[in-house]
Formats: sequence, structure tokens, C-alpha cells
Amino acid sequence: MRTSLKALTATASAALLVAGLAGCSSAAPAATSTPAANACQNVKSGTASKSVKVTGDYRATPKVTFDAPLKTTDVERTVVITGHGAEAKGGSSVDIALAAYNGTTGKELTAPQGFDGSAAATIQVNDKAYVPGLVRAVECLPTGSRVVLTAPAKDAFGNQDLSQLGLTTKDSVVFVADVVSLTPTRADGTPVAPTAGFPTVKLNTKTGEPAITIPKADPPTETKIALLKQGDGETVQPGDTVTVQYKGVLWRNGEMFDSSWSRGAPASFQTTGVVAGFKKALEGQKVGSQVIAIVPPADGYGSAGSGEIKATDTMVFVIDILKTTR
Repeated sequence: MRTSLKALTATASAALLVAGLAGCSSAAPAATSTPAANACQNVKSGTASKSVKVTGDYRATPKVTFDAPLKTTDVERTVVITGHGAEAKGGSSVDIALAAYNGTTGKELTAPQGFDGSAAATIQVNDKAYVPGLVRAVECLPTGSRVVLTAPAKDAFGNQDLSQLGLTTKDSVVFVADVVSLTPTRADGTPVAPTAGFPTVKLNTKTGEPAITIPKADPPTETKIALLKQGDGETVQPGDTVTVQYKGVLWRNGEMFDSSWSRGAPASFQTTGVVAGFKKALEGQKVGSQVIAIVPPADGYGSAGSGEIKATDTMVFVIDILKTTR
């Protein structure tokens, strides 16, 4: 049985998978208090991981052979190619190419992704948000590396329902992953002069997190968007999956209701999966840009509100656009 790469990278909690952003079109970023798991375990090589033979160039679809059933009682990791790029530290977002196998049967769990020029998958080095096996595979390795991880299925996938992946608790799994690149944690575009009437924004010099000060005035009745930094990367298209840092505050009191910075890592989601005002702030912008958006209820949660966000609340978002894929 094959499953999707999304299922391999997700936990049972869809909210964690997309870093707190709900997956329906009426949704907007929602807060979560789950911290990033930042401690790298640096899993050791062992008999099982060494028994998996991998040939082929980095970023080319690997040829993977091993004797099935592969038996293992622990998580093991063998580095096949050692890269020389930036390190995939705990809490960072990293693009990977992945091939995954049922170690008991030898069959693919999913079609390989990210090899031979195809789009890589983005995960966070955070086993509270992604399956532990993938995090153990790539954590603390430099980009440019290729790695083999072997593990009992129950250890690789944590609390996820193994039956959805065609696995049982008696099965083992094999991951072969290339560590492709790291996603920046803040927008690196050219600063733009502030737009009159918008909230003022001051960035933390260490983390890049914005402090947002609301003006003493009534909010606009229509969505307003302005640039704080102009990026020069790829343009976000409708329906793209974006990776962003963002912070949201309420116009009426300046109080924060959500922030990716508070979770310790950027968020990734489709532009079609958030409220209209947030979507408008993303589509048409270039990667590397920082955008401020004033979102009235009509382009937010409307008359229903959401939690501490009242039906009459105007939201303000500062968004760093870090990556877009389609």
C-alpha cells in the first residue's frame, strides 16, 4: 500500500502539520502553545542502517537495496554523503528529498519526492510537529548530505495511526533522505518607507519578530496592504504553498492573538487555506518581502468571530514571506 508524502510528514494533528493554520478557506492563523523540540539526538549508525545499500548521486533518485524483512529494535542512522552546507538545527525548516520503504516487505511507502529536479518537501526539525523518524533522519546534518534511517515503524511514526500507512507495529521502515536546503527565518528584502496611517513596526534585531503599535484612529473598513520590505524572489501565485513567519494583533487593543515566532519556527500552508485578507496579503508578493495587512471582519472571521477575535475585530498581520512552491 502506498501513501502520500504528506501523510509521512504529518502527525495525526493537522493543526501541527500546518503550524497552527486551519485547512479550510474560512480559517486564519490560530495560536498553539506547542514549543519546538530543539534538542538534536544525533542518532548513531547501526547494523540495520548499515545494511541498506544506497547508490546514486545526491539529488538523483537513489537506488536502494536491502534484505527484507529488515529487522531492527532501535532507531539507527547512517550518513551516506556528508554535505558541507548550513546545519539543519533544531527548530529550523528544511527542504528534503525522500524515499521511504516498508522494511518488512521492501515495498515503497510513497513515490520518491524531491529527486531529479522535482520539488522537495519542507519539514521542521521539530518532532512535536513532524514524525520523529524524519526529524531524527535530518537533524544536525549539513545541507548536501544524504542519510539512511532505519527504525521500528512505531518509533519512526510516533503516535500516528500506522494502519493508514499500510504498516503494523511489527514492521520496520527505511528512510533515505537528501538534506537540500534551509528556509530563512526572516524576510531579507530591501526596507521600504512606512505607509502613512498603518501601524508602526519595530523588529527585534536578534529574532526579527515585529513589535506592532496600533495608531490612535479608527481602523479602515477595507483590507489595506503595504510593504515593509521588498523581496526579489519568486512571486506567490494563487494556491501556492508558502512558508512564512507572521504575527497577528487586534486593532482595538494591540494584543497579540497569534505568532509563528512564539512557536519557534515558520509556518507552511496553502494561500487558499486562510482568511481572505491574509490570502490577499500573500498572493502577488515576492519571496523575501515583509508585508503588513490590516484585515477588517469582512475579510477575516466575519460575524462569527473566532475565540478572542470578536465579530467586530480588525486584525493586523505582519508577514515575512520566506518561500513559495506549487
